[in-house]
Amino acid sequence: MKSRPSPDGSDPLRFAKTRLRFTLAPALLALLLFTACGESMPEPPPDPPAAPAPETTPAPADAAEETKILTILYWQAPSLPSPYLSGGIKDTDAAAVTLEPLANYGPDGRLVPKLAAEIPTLENGGFSSDLTSITWTLREGLKWSDGSDMTADDVVFTWRYCVDEETGCTAESAFAGIQSVQSLDSRTVQITFEAPTSYPYTAFVGAGLPIISSRQFAGCIGAVAVTCEVQNTAPLGTGPYRIVDFTPNDQALYERNPFYWGPAPYFDRVVLKGGGEAVSAARAVLEAGEADYAWNLQVEPELLAEMEAAGRGTIVSAFASLVERIVVNQTNPDPALGDDRSEYLDGGNPHPFLTFTPIPRAMSMAIDRNLIAEQLYGFAGQPACNLITAPPSYVSTANDGCLSQDLAGANRLLDESGVLDDDGDGVREYNGTPLRVTFQTSTNAIRQSTQALIRDWWGQIGIAAELIDHDAAVFFGDDPGASSYRRFFADVQMYASDSGIDPQQSLAGLTCAHIPTRENNWADSNIARACNAEYDGLINQLAQTGPGPEREALIKQLNDIYVQSYYEIPLVNRGLVSAHLNTLQGVHLSGWDSDMWNIAEWRR
Repeated sequence: MKSRPSPDGSDPLRFAKTRLRFTLAPALLALLLFTACGESMPEPPPDPPAAPAPETTPAPADAAEETKILTILYWQAPSLPSPYLSGGIKDTDAAAVTLEPLANYGPDGRLVPKLAAEIPTLENGGFSSDLTSITWTLREGLKWSDGSDMTADDVVFTWRYCVDEETGCTAESAFAGIQSVQSLDSRTVQITFEAPTSYPYTAFVGAGLPIISSRQFAGCIGAVAVTCEVQNTAPLGTGPYRIVDFTPNDQALYERNPFYWGPAPYFDRVVLKGGGEAVSAARAVLEAGEADYAWNLQVEPELLAEMEAAGRGTIVSAFASLVERIVVNQTNPDPALGDDRSEYLDGGNPHPFLTFTPIPRAMSMAIDRNLIAEQLYGFAGQPACNLITAPPSYVSTANDGCLSQDLAGANRLLDESGVLDDDGDGVREYNGTPLRVTFQTSTNAIRQSTQALIRDWWGQIGIAAELIDHDAAVFFGDDPGASSYRRFFADVQMYASDSGIDPQQSLAGLTCAHIPTRENNWADSNIARACNAEYDGLINQLAQTGPGPEREALIKQLNDIYVQSYYEIPLVNRGLVSAHLNTLQGVHLSGWDSDMWNIAEWRR
């Protein structure tokens, strides 16, 4: 995906408050409090033919204490267990307990086969040498949670379902550039691309792109998709648990899937409970021990540490490549320039001093990234010297020196570069221009604290910073007349951006052709307004290079050019924080995928 600021939330699709009811074991019913139905829905179209009845169903436990129940807290309650009709992570996770993709992303970003028997590669012939097709082979004997067969036709159907414009599929972009998806036989699927594609692992990879049942959803393609209440709230799955009850904006209930292709999962039942807020969810696990797992704990690090000290639970973090960084304006943002303010003008409007590399280099050297990560981000932060911080095979070691703050070295560099304080006012000058910078970001307590620290460090090397913060709706907004990060009416600015599991699109968005200008309504991705011919040449080479050592070397080289030119200054790799009871084993968070990606392995 393209580089983008970290979103603060999502607007999930809302459905009527009706819900399905199933016959549940008495011990499980005792755990749940159901609310009355709300608004009624129009009569949906007839359901597709009923699937065959399950061959076997596990008998209910004789007593509550014999039933192994996994309780998961999501303080943002799921609205719909469907990643295709909702953009919310909480909804993708609710679906991921039962729905599966061809492969998931592990904690290190490596692909882990799920419904696929293996990962297709150039080496094993699954990815064609001309980069135009990829062929996936399914595991043998896959079945849906009702006992019916899962085949390659279901993969083809899922593609057709999502690319139909009237379906309203929120994941349609993942299938961009695909010419066709074909079943070669019951276990073999071939994806053909419209043009050579250097990274083919987009469609059907990750919890957000699972396979759905062609039989169950046969009548749900197109505009009728949102009316298929039974299918959307109780999708058949191939995963370790099958959904048996879903209450929108409240909870989801699952039982062990007797047709799961892997070893039988440990738990008899799973309760995914939503609502409340992050602090209470953290307390329920870490202090009270009332739940097994709490998701996305956006809580002050000090408070989380106090809770963890109770000894009942453990804080876990998942990191990918979401990097908080300072973007350095390569153009002049002087308000006196009027309409030409922060405009590239074919290179004719350079910044008066930030394009002189020793200055932004000294600014980077002055920053103590370890202090920022430890004191302000805690469990959710790691000091970062690169824009590409994962997967490990893409990470450069050429910039690791930034992990040590060097105020003395920064002052020495500026002195040796002739950037001096000639008038003795404590602020250095470059070609007669004082090093006074406007430093903007969004309004956020952690970001304002980061700004204050950096302002003080820059002051110690003779650079004065004026701190500005904007409401997030304005800063990340699309109003071309506002002080948004895209308009960049400042010298430097700070936000987080995600490079994605494969950073080609993110890196390609930093070429000369993607500089925001008035002609493109400032809607492009090279926010720093940097133009580097060597960088652009390597991007063209990357687009023609498939997975392997050569591709990894190119990505590292591109990262190094951008970082060592100081177009952007990495600060902190941001992660997600969750918690689980000490007794819960097998949790291995992946920053690239759903928290639930390996729930089949969770146990006590």
